[in-house]
Amino acid sequence: QVHLAESGGGLVQPGGSLRLFCAASGSRSRFSRYDMDWYRQDPGKQREFVARITTSLTTNYIDSVKGRFTISRDNAMNMVYLEMNNLKPEDTAVYYCRASDFESEYWGQGTQVTVSS
Repeated sequence: QVHLAESGGGLVQPGGSLRLFCAASGSRSRFSRYDMDWYRQDPGKQREFVARITTSLTTNYIDSVKGRFTISRDNAMNMVYLEMNNLKPEDTAVYYCRASDFESEYWGQGTQVTVSS
C-alpha cells in the first residue's frame, strides 16, 4: 500500500512557474519500483496524462507541455516533482500523482493549479 500526497499548487499568472510535489509513504526500496505519473483534470473533462518518469528514469510528456514541464524523482526521499514553467490558462486543472507497477496503482488526492491574470 502506498499513500500519495500532492502539494505545491496555487494561483499563478500566465507565464509564471510552479513546482508540484508528490510525497509517497512506505519503504524507499518499494517506491523506487514504481513508475510515477502526473495527471490533470479540469472540471467537466476527462483526466489526462501529463508526464511520466519510469523506474529507469525515462521520461515522457504530452505534447502540450513539452519544453515547459519537467518531471523528476528522488527515490531517497520518496518524492516526485513536476516543475512547470511558462504556464498557460489551459494548464488550469487539479493535478494528481499516480504510482504504478505491474499489479497495482495508487492515486493522490490532487492539488489545484489555477493560471489566471
